Amino acid sequence: MRASFRYGDKTYEYSVHLLATRKKTVSIHILPDASVEVRAPTHTTPKKIIEVMTKRARWVVRHIEQMRQHRSLILPREYISGESHFYLGRRYMLKVVQSDIDRVKLIRGSFMIECGETNPEYVKALLDVWYKERARQVFERRLVVVAAHIEWLNQTPPTSVRHMKKQWGSCSSLGRVSLNWNLVKAPMECIDYVITHELCHLREHNHSKKFYALLDRYASDWKPIKTRLDGMAEMLLNN
Repeated sequence: MRASFRYGDKTYEYSVHLLATRKKTVSIHILPDASVEVRAPTHTTPKKIIEVMTKRARWVVRHIEQMRQHRSLILPREYISGESHFYLGRRYMLKVVQSDIDRVKLIRGSFMIECGETNPEYVKALLDVWYKERARQVFERRLVVVAAHIEWLNQTPPTSVRHMKKQWGSCSSLGRVSLNWNLVKAPMECIDYVITHELCHLREHNHSKKFYALLDRYASDWKPIKTRLDGMAEMLLNN
């Protein structure tokens, strides 16, 4: 459900998510893309949500503007030598070298890209292919490790690696787990958290109290890890 509020001469939109939770409070979250998300217990009335948003409007607007300013400082990728790119949570300097063959290597703290064409579009295409292949390898290994700690999981589910604009992962009603290949740029603990999150959805398909009980059981430190991943989202998804 979407709604909006006015502050000064501007209108700000926000989404409302009603959750089955023991918490009685309405929480407001400013997401990395500067959008606003309100999470509230299922019994919360629209009037109550409006009251909370009105009361905290100044705080919400201030944080929206801060996030927008932060986003404006993240420059588009140019895919030229000297630019930094992430892999498993670490920054690596990009080195683009003219060559007769196309090859991407991670060597001595740098991404070495050898290619016949050095225009940004071609370099990006080569690097994306490298990321996707590494993502498949890393996710496959970590899926086995994480799944081994979930006693009710009899076998690892079918998994695909996809491009997603806003999600790190998803789990279909048929039990298929999809992971965003950009996640391979994040630290390993973040990868394990997302995999655990999606595996818990195999038993609980929504974000209910039972779901979070499962997540707490198999990833007790997930909250600070999620916060860390959310804070890196703009950099990691900046293609």
